[in-house]
Amino acid sequence: MTHRVRGVAAGRPTLPLRPGVGVTQRPVGAMELDEALAAVRSGPQGPRIAAVFDFGGTVVNGFNPPPWPRRLLRRSSTQGALTAGLLGSIRGARSEGEYERFLQNVMYGWAGVSEADLEEIGRDIFAHSVYGHIYPEAWRLVREHEAAGHTLVLVSSVTRYQVRPVADELSIQHVLTTAMAVQDGVLTGHVEGKPLWRNGKADAVRRFAIAHDLDLTQSWAYADSAADLPLLQTVGHPVAVNPDPRVVLEAAEKDWPVLHFRPRQSPRATDYIRTLTGLTGLLGGALFGVAAKAHTKQRRQMADSMMTHAADSTLRGTGVKIRVTGAEHTRAPRPAVFIFNHQSQFDIVVLAEVLGTGFTGVAKREITKNPIFGPLMRFVEVTFIDRANTVAAKAALEPVVETLRGGLSVVIAPEGTRSLTPRVGPFKKGAFHIAIQAGVPVIPVVIRNAGEIAWRNSAVIRKGHVDVAVLPPIDVGGWDPADLDAHAEQVRQLFVDTLLHWPKS
Repeated sequence: MTHRVRGVAAGRPTLPLRPGVGVTQRPVGAMELDEALAAVRSGPQGPRIAAVFDFGGTVVNGFNPPPWPRRLLRRSSTQGALTAGLLGSIRGARSEGEYERFLQNVMYGWAGVSEADLEEIGRDIFAHSVYGHIYPEAWRLVREHEAAGHTLVLVSSVTRYQVRPVADELSIQHVLTTAMAVQDGVLTGHVEGKPLWRNGKADAVRRFAIAHDLDLTQSWAYADSAADLPLLQTVGHPVAVNPDPRVVLEAAEKDWPVLHFRPRQSPRATDYIRTLTGLTGLLGGALFGVAAKAHTKQRRQMADSMMTHAADSTLRGTGVKIRVTGAEHTRAPRPAVFIFNHQSQFDIVVLAEVLGTGFTGVAKREITKNPIFGPLMRFVEVTFIDRANTVAAKAALEPVVETLRGGLSVVIAPEGTRSLTPRVGPFKKGAFHIAIQAGVPVIPVVIRNAGEIAWRNSAVIRKGHVDVAVLPPIDVGGWDPADLDAHAEQVRQLFVDTLLHWPKS
């Protein structure tokens, strides 16, 4: 029997499940998410429409408790206990008793703690752990609602010290959380106001809607647990995400759309084997590539051969697949300044595979300390810059102009560093200055999923595929350097738009 989950209101878009899948099973797949995105695009637009996202389990996956020896070590220090408490409660409570225990731990354990310390710990655990647990599917939904001009809200029964860093990364301005009372910058050990649990969360959304003149009857809410049912019932477009059994029943009864997001997994034994195989392939391919052209005694030919063989061997060893759209733009015009969004060390392999030969790069000086990529990038004559010294960085880029005029293309990450998530950060202007001076075009290379293959702070390679969209070349010959900030932002927006609406092959 085929089950379909439909919207409650007349005219609401339908999110079909896979044929033959019952409502108690997981209807995973891009088809469901794509239709959810299409529903947002075709639905009501503008800032009076809210998109309310529950935090734990909907936007961010939870965390398993650490091994008991580590828990004991953490409890031996105040800093460790605070870190464990902030991280361990991110998933959110699943029952009344669990939430009561959370509040008790917070009230007793955080009393007398500086609010500034909690904010710092919250940012730290985000940068080291939480960033990798944001669901990519949630990311795409947030971006779609943002494109529709909706008012974005992130709501949670936990505290802003855990939620605010995620909201900032997702560019969600409004955060509703359980507030802790603060006096003279120190937590008192009491909750300020009503905790955002069950009806408390729904009431907070209603108050927010009144204060911001929002139309909840046309708004969206995404949540996962039975405690969030009052929240889902406050809006005209409720969507159950990763629903627990009680929400599954409610969704089936009221014809709510259901989505399932894939949790980010900790590395498995096969991932470590894949990583080792890929590393062996990288080094072996690099050595073979150099040896294959050593007879020419031409460094450029050896460098090109090294990159192509290293990339091919790495991809074969890891089983990672690359799908390219717009490949014709990688071949002409040449030379060019290729710019890319940078989220992973694996980007280097992706670029070598996609661009082939005839290019070098610009990279931050810190990468010279990498025992693998450092020597390889020095061999292909990458220009290293010191980001902390603006004057020295500009001076280091001057020879790159001559490199381009000599016929060799250059690859630059205009963000300057890897991002934690798919968010495209502000673009620096160096790449565009170089292109203008050398009289060559800028070619955007948009990379999707590389951060899923290798997380920013991890060397482990996971199975999967990487999508690459090479956009048409941009002629910068007529650009006025005085307007470079505006031009750079327009190019950055191309990356944002492409990641939101990926071009068809």
